[in-house]
Parts: sequence; structure tokens; C-alpha cells
Amino acid sequence: MSTARTWAVALTGVDGHMVEVEADFTAQTPEFRIIGLPDKALGEAVQRVRNASSNAGLDVPRRRLTVNLSPASLPKHGSGFDLSIAVATAAAGGALPAESIRSTVHIGELGLDGRLRPVPGVLPSVYAAARAGFGRVVVPHANAAEAALVPDIEVRAAASLAEVAAMHGAEVEVPDVDAVEMPVSTPADPDRLDLADVIGQDEAVDALVTAAAGGHHLMLSGPPGAGKTMLARRLPGILPLLREEEALEVAAIRSLAGEPITHLDPVVPFVAPHHSASPAALVGGGTRVARPGAIVRAHRGVLFLDETPEFQRVALDALRQPLESGRIEVHRAGFTASYPARFQLVLAMNPCPCGNYGVRGAECTCPPMAIRRYAGRLSGPLRDRIDIDLQVARVAASRATSGEASELTSALARARVVAAREAAAERLRGTPWRVNGEVPGERLRVGSLRLPAKVRAPLDRALERGTVTLRAYDRVLRVAWTIADLAGATTPGIDELGRALFLKKGLLA
Repeated sequence: MSTARTWAVALTGVDGHMVEVEADFTAQTPEFRIIGLPDKALGEAVQRVRNASSNAGLDVPRRRLTVNLSPASLPKHGSGFDLSIAVATAAAGGALPAESIRSTVHIGELGLDGRLRPVPGVLPSVYAAARAGFGRVVVPHANAAEAALVPDIEVRAAASLAEVAAMHGAEVEVPDVDAVEMPVSTPADPDRLDLADVIGQDEAVDALVTAAAGGHHLMLSGPPGAGKTMLARRLPGILPLLREEEALEVAAIRSLAGEPITHLDPVVPFVAPHHSASPAALVGGGTRVARPGAIVRAHRGVLFLDETPEFQRVALDALRQPLESGRIEVHRAGFTASYPARFQLVLAMNPCPCGNYGVRGAECTCPPMAIRRYAGRLSGPLRDRIDIDLQVARVAASRATSGEASELTSALARARVVAAREAAAERLRGTPWRVNGEVPGERLRVGSLRLPAKVRAPLDRALERGTVTLRAYDRVLRVAWTIADLAGATTPGIDELGRALFLKKGLLA
């Protein structure tokens, strides 16, 4: 029998699917074919496998070789199948014991000299293999640290195809080669951003802490120089550190994006795309392989859109679905990729194109039509999904030059945020939600979380007058619960709900 089998992983978004790689020789005209919906990069594996096998001492017999990737209906992409094809081919030709490779997953790209090259997406691939019950996986040396982050599976790293063959018992000479390393750019030292640097914006800092405590979406509107970007960049510093399973999700997304992964980073991601970003850059996608966009890379962290009205309106409206569902689906001809996208959105915008509209002591040079068109780039449905809409004014000169530092540091703010989130998690125990920003509106309007009619009266009046929509009504309730958690109250009162209504619509209860 000249058929041998091993395993690889096909990625669709962050979801890994096990692929059985079968190699079979027949006594016909010599040919090497790969079937099972391979893309062009995978189809080119034919020549890479031939040359790499020859240089590793595993010559491919001159017979007809067919490699089948099963299930055949699942599209396969990229060069990460090279190693599994080469191993299955060697076993089918008798150079490797078929039993040894049958229960092992092989991931990696081959160079023509037989060395193994790193590939993106190893972390979600290994995680899929462990979840499917496999006990061993072979990866390129450069991906070893990344693969080792997945528990309960043996990770074997190799520098060359010959080393993999020897690992399975083949009698081949293992050359002493330099392992191909992951290209790593030296990261710049991160700026130590602290809330203590923010002077004279007590109202905005309080709103920032509220947003962090409840996982609420935030919009900061005000003239240039008011500190909107400064505030937004300090939000990650007051958010709780990621739990291990959350850090693993973030690392898997970074792996798909081709970033080197050596450890689990507990700090929440902060993604700030330029306003020239296209809808595909925000959402993700590609013609053959779906890559995660800014929305996905901000999963479990903060997505900051500075100069929001300068973004394309269609790109901004692409945020609406993931803001509600916490996931984003990329549909392309032949495949659909689903990604997690539960992020905290922070928007920053000026009052008009010149930035001086409504600013005391400044002159706005924008025509009325330009001001309306500028503000209209944010659609009503997107604005309705924002929990906190705050106007930020410029700091008075006397306050800015006083030299007094803010008493609230990022460490103190994070402690308040953690305490408030623990109170919310205790209240939401037994439910799928952990923070107030995730609780569905109907749960806040009915049942045990329903507020007394006396407390809800200002919000009910705003709903009856049409000042707020039902979606905005629910978001005000969420913010009210967060304000109560920060204050140590067991339930929101009139003051907390009035404050939440002000933060959402600028209305006084």
C-alpha cells in the first residue's frame, strides 16, 4: 500500500479546521498533483516539496503522486501545508513509517534547501489541534514559543525537513543549519502615559473612568488642543489586565496578523488606525486569505478613531454590527471568515472642519453647509450606539500654567475601575456578561435589575418626548449602573441616572 496520511490545519478567521493530508503513489505517468481546493500559494507547494525533499535526502519517486487535502470542500490557503505534504509524501514512498506520522500534526513552510520557515496563525492552529484531541504537533523553530503557549499538547520544533524526518525514525543525515528566525522589528519603548498628566479636565477624566469601569463606548467632542487624544491614549492604562484566556484570544489574533508571539501580554491592545483607512482595513478581508482588520485587532481592547468625521462614512457604518454582536464576519467568494470583535470604541472629533465652531474667543471660517456635512458623517445609528457623548472644552490658561498635577493617577483610577467591575461581576454572576456595557437592554428594563418608576421617571420622560431612542434608553441604564458601582451603591438612584442621562445626551434630569 502506497498511501500515507498525516494532519494539518486550515484556518478560517480564527477558527482552525483539521485537514487530513493523504499522499498516494500510482504506477502511471510521473506527475505531482495537489487536490482539495488549494489556493495558488498551496498549489506552488509542488516545487517547494520536490526540492526540499531532495535536499533533505528524501527523494520523491518518479511516479504519479496525488496529495489530497480532506475535507475537499473546505478551501485551503497559504504555505503552512508544505511540511505535512512533504512528510506524507516521504511516508508514501517508504522513507518514513506511516504509523508515526498518522497522529501528528505538521505545520510549516519549506524553503528549497529544506529549512522550515515560520508561518502566521500557528497559535490558533495548535489550539485547534489540541481541541481536536491531538497530542503532538511539529512546527518551525521560529514558531516554537508561540505554539508552546497552548497547554496539553506536545510541541516539537524543527529547523529543517531532515530533522523532522529523523524525528519520525528516518535514516537521513540531519545537516547543521541555521534555523530561520521570525523577522522581528525592535519595538519602541512604550510611553508611560498617566492620568496625572491631564490638567484641568476633571469632567472628562471622570467620564473616562466611568467608560473604563463599565466597558462603555465613548465619544469626545471639542476644539483642537482640548486634550481628546491625550485622554483616549490613557484609557488602556486604567483598564484591568487581561485574564489568561483573554490574552490567549488576543495573541491568536496577533498571530493571524503575522506578528511574532513569544509570550502572553496581559495589557489590553490599543489600535488607532489613520483616518484614511478603508472599510477593508477596518473590518478585515482579502481576495484569497482573510486577514484581521483594525476592529479585530482591537478585540478585548480599545479602538480609537481620531478625527472621526475624516473617516469614510461607509467605514464608520461598518462598526455598527460588531458594536452590537461582538463579532465580525468577512464574506468573500468561496469562504466566510468569522472573527471576535468585542472592543471598546473611543471616538474623537472637532466641532467643525476648522475646529473653532462654538469656541469662545475663536472665529469659525466654515460655511454652515460644511459644518452640517462634517457632523453628518457620523450616522444617527452609530451615534446611538455610543454610551457617553462628552463635550470637551479647552483648558483655561490659568489652570494650564499652574503646574499642579492631577491627584488621580492611572494606578488609582485602575483600582477604582477594578473594584467597580468586581461589583458588576458579582451582580451578574450566573450570566454570560461581566461588565455593564454587555448587559442586554431588556434585562435592565424587566426582572430583578429593573429600577423603580420614581428613579426612571426622567429617562421615561425623555423617551416619551423622543429625545432618546429605546437603544439610547438602554445605554443610559447601563451607564447608571456603572456610576452606582463606582460610588459603592447597590442600585442606581435618581442622581446616578441623571448623571448617566447627561453623559449620553447632555440633558439634565
